[in-house]
Amino acid sequence: MKIISDAALGFLAGLVITLGASAYLMLESPLAGALMFTVGLFAICSFGWNLFTGKVCYSIGKGPRYIGFLAVVWLSNFAGAAAGGTLLRLTRLANIVERAQSVCETKLGDSLLSVFILAIFCNIMIYIAVEGYRSIPYEIGKYIAVFFGVTVFVICGFEHCVANMYYITLAGMWSGEALVFILVSTCGNIAGGLLIPVVTEISRRCSPGEK
Repeated sequence: MKIISDAALGFLAGLVITLGASAYLMLESPLAGALMFTVGLFAICSFGWNLFTGKVCYSIGKGPRYIGFLAVVWLSNFAGAAAGGTLLRLTRLANIVERAQSVCETKLGDSLLSVFILAIFCNIMIYIAVEGYRSIPYEIGKYIAVFFGVTVFVICGFEHCVANMYYITLAGMWSGEALVFILVSTCGNIAGGLLIPVVTEISRRCSPGEK
């Protein structure tokens, strides 16, 4: 069934995001950590897995079935990210658990307006990365788009809902407040992912010479 396939590819995407996020937590250098974080989107784009923050960028003109698809992807990303965080809590990597707790304290202590705005900017960068990978005709250009797009959002501290699912699970800090935080960052990611496509479509329709 397609829904099982979609969920399986979404689970893999959520799980692989934990790899990049774990590398980010391991490294003291923010730049080095941001660069290593790119392994997640690199794998997702290369293997065609389903990541919510990427797929939501292509919602324009899609019907209710696509909304259902996005819901499946979001939930399966959550499952993959939570699985990664739960498993790593059982390992000797206590240092990244402590770092995740510190990261989550900052995130959960922020205002919801700030979280929403930072999530918008995150998915602007995700759109640049994913669309660059899809549309740039040269291999080197595709991967530069992915690496720059992810590195910029990570080093700036923008909010990525799937990465946050992992951080909160790894930190063991789930609560009602944390769930609201995830939902707000998800909404911001949706808004950011749709911003460039919507403005581009409006521009196209308003361009001189368009019928």
